[in-house]
Amino acid sequence: MSTTTGDPRPRVRTGPDGVAVLGWRCTGCGYPVAQQVLTCPLCREPVADSAFSPEGEVWASTCLRVRVPGHTPPYAVAYVVLDDGPRVLVHTPGDRPLPPASRARVTGTSETGDLVAVPAGEPS
Repeated sequence: MSTTTGDPRPRVRTGPDGVAVLGWRCTGCGYPVAQQVLTCPLCREPVADSAFSPEGEVWASTCLRVRVPGHTPPYAVAYVVLDDGPRVLVHTPGDRPLPPASRARVTGTSETGDLVAVPAGEPS
């Protein structure tokens, strides 16, 4: 059984080449995952560290009006399917959800550790 440890949120690396979303990829089937696991959730082979593109397609998005520690409602979140990686949950600017099938780019993390993304083509 795969096990998650520590903070389950994806991490980012910022460097001279820009932002990369960090995660793991199965050494057997190539399946990408954003949360730390010991084995692939599909084929149970080992996983290895991997870095993924920060850009992807919005799968779904919504505006949340619920109070959560560290977040003042209303605020928008989206699931983004990274171009070469997993689907990740991101916070987006303001309270207007991004349209499904639009493009978004992860720019870093918030003060509370959540991934932050903007519509692709917009400045960070």
